[in-house]
Amino acid sequence: MKASLVITLIGADRPGLVNALAARAAACGANWLESSMAQLAGKFAGIVRLEIEAAEAGKLEASLRALEAEGFRLTIERGAAAETAASRAISLQLLGHDRPGIVREISAVLARHGASISRLETACENASFSGEPLFRARVEVQLPPAVEPAVLQAELEALANELMVDISLAGEHKD
Repeated sequence: MKASLVITLIGADRPGLVNALAARAAACGANWLESSMAQLAGKFAGIVRLEIEAAEAGKLEASLRALEAEGFRLTIERGAAAETAASRAISLQLLGHDRPGIVREISAVLARHGASISRLETACENASFSGEPLFRARVEVQLPPAVEPAVLQAELEALANELMVDISLAGEHKD
C-alpha cells in the first residue's frame, strides 16, 4: 500500500535546496508527484507531495526532518484519499490594478457557492506602459453539482466591475 506525504517547507533561499529534498526522497524510494515552489522575499517556500510505500513512510519522515538542521522549517502531513464526489472544474483568470482585498473578495464569492479552490496562483507585476502594479491571479475551482456556472459567473462579473478588474471563466465540465 502506498502513502502520500504532503510536505510544506520554508527556509532562507540558497542553491541546492530542491536537490537536498529530492535526494532524501529518492534515497528512501519516494516518488515526487506534485510540487509548487517559489522564491518569495528572499525565502524559499514550497509544498510537495511524495508517494512512498506505507511501510517506508516513517523512514522518509525522519530523513526529511534532518533538513531542519539545515535551516528548513517543515510540516509533514499524511495525505488522505481523494474524494470522488462529482464536481465541475472551472478556471478563473483575473487581471487588474493591484489593491488590498482582491483575493478576499473573490474567495468570498466562491465560498458562498460552496466552491473549492484546488489551485491559486497570484503575482504582482508592473504594467508594460504605465509601470503601475497589476495583480494577476489564476484560480482552479471545483464547483458542486448544484451550482449553476452562469449564476457564479454573473456574481463574479458584478464583483469584477466593482473591483475594476477583468475576470474570465473557462473550462466548465464534469469530473
